[in-house]
Amino acid sequence: MRLHDYFDFCAREFPDLDFAILGDRRLTYREAQGEVNRLANAFVGAGLQPGDRMAMLSKNSIEYAVMYFAASKAGIVPVPVNYRLAADAWTYIMNDAQAKLVMASAAYVDAVNSFRGELQTATTFISIGAGAVDGWLDYRSWIEDRPATPPDRHVRVDDDVYQMYTSGTTGRPKGAVLTHGAVSANLTQVEPIARAAPGERFLIVAPLYHAAAAVTAFSCVKWAGTLYIQEDFNPVEVARALDEEKIVCAMLVPAMIQALLVYVPDIAQRRYDALRTIIYGASPIAEQTLRRSIEVFKCGFAQAYGMTETTAALTALLPHHHEAALTGQPHLLLSAGRPLVGVELRVVDEHDELVPAGAVGEIVARGPNLMRGYWNLPDESAEALRGGWMHTGDAGYLDKDGFLYIQDRVKDMIVSGGENVYPRTIEDVLFKHPAIADAAVIGVPDQTWGETVKAIVVLKEGQRATEEEIIEFCKDKLGGFERPRSVDFAPVLPRNATGKVLKKELRAPYWTDRGRQVAGV
Repeated sequence: MRLHDYFDFCAREFPDLDFAILGDRRLTYREAQGEVNRLANAFVGAGLQPGDRMAMLSKNSIEYAVMYFAASKAGIVPVPVNYRLAADAWTYIMNDAQAKLVMASAAYVDAVNSFRGELQTATTFISIGAGAVDGWLDYRSWIEDRPATPPDRHVRVDDDVYQMYTSGTTGRPKGAVLTHGAVSANLTQVEPIARAAPGERFLIVAPLYHAAAAVTAFSCVKWAGTLYIQEDFNPVEVARALDEEKIVCAMLVPAMIQALLVYVPDIAQRRYDALRTIIYGASPIAEQTLRRSIEVFKCGFAQAYGMTETTAALTALLPHHHEAALTGQPHLLLSAGRPLVGVELRVVDEHDELVPAGAVGEIVARGPNLMRGYWNLPDESAEALRGGWMHTGDAGYLDKDGFLYIQDRVKDMIVSGGENVYPRTIEDVLFKHPAIADAAVIGVPDQTWGETVKAIVVLKEGQRATEEEIIEFCKDKLGGFERPRSVDFAPVLPRNATGKVLKKELRAPYWTDRGRQVAGV
């Protein structure tokens, strides 16, 4: 199946149901089909060929959802860009992807203009909501005269459907390339936790550049559900929607759940009669937060564990597992669940040999939902997918019943509020400070965000710098979620014989008395 096949089927069978709602704006499936086809034809008319890349820079919008299905029909490949990154990262991603077209909402037009001269392949710029500003075409005007029928493009199941950027702890972000077949497989795999009846509403508040949010939206459309879209996360507005808008399913990162409990005074007094499932993932959740959430929302909870390279989910801790945890098996609340249908999961040592149940090793997986590889990175792709198994970089163990428990990260990536933070990016900035001789970045526990970024720096002899000065130095060079929240000073960083910083030693004092070195909120 191709991504747009689900959409077209639902538009044919349920044309008068709402496809998407955002504020006062509604779009039925009939109306959405016309817009999807017009946008697909606009892509074709702009000269984009099958397999060409286009970049999307926007917060959540109806146009964002339309874009995915239109690109699918036109056979072009969206590159959703994280709007929270700094401009240097946007420039790199658009150039690396060889994006020929850039779509951006009004809020980001000026930012794109600031580096537009550095873009190597982009020749067409479409603004959503900004009008026809200098050098930009207005989205609405651009598509309005296009045919409302599908373009004449043959798209295959093994063609690329989107390219999302992710990264390890070294080097630049990598574009994970997913095919129609991989995404369709994952939509089938997540059915136990993400299924709707026609017209039922899914809350889409996690950003649509994120794999988990995108797959949640696609799952809703697969069943002719309605996307209830919120542009950005506001805990009071999310609580209102869950109470008043007949939401049946919501995908939230743990930091969002924590914010609902902390910042909405009447959260426990509201009613959530329609709410069946809250899906959480992207970072672990603290047991206390989870127990309180189940008590407040009185609905099923499901955890999904996976990564961009696996479309989205590999495992799920299903609602009945949560019920079992609350009625005699509390250890399950620390689990990431069991493999989804069609997923094979192993835990291996450094030689890719199986380790016994209960022993910690690297989590590897295979199945129909794996990426095709990293864009233009054959060596990195071969390494990540060696033997046909996706090497996640996460360390964990499987118990005798097949439940997965994540203990640590083989890679040094930090997860803060559901966002991946890559220490090397921050360390590169810190090394530009004139007083810093050496630096390392780690994640430390945080009650709200799961983890926050801490910099540990060694100052040059005779130099002085304060914590506040270093944080301020990083302010305009990094995305908000990447900036250090605290700085410690050390005389020297611990290193092994080959010069690698021993980050486990640096993290240890901050994770004392915790069962694992990844955080929950």
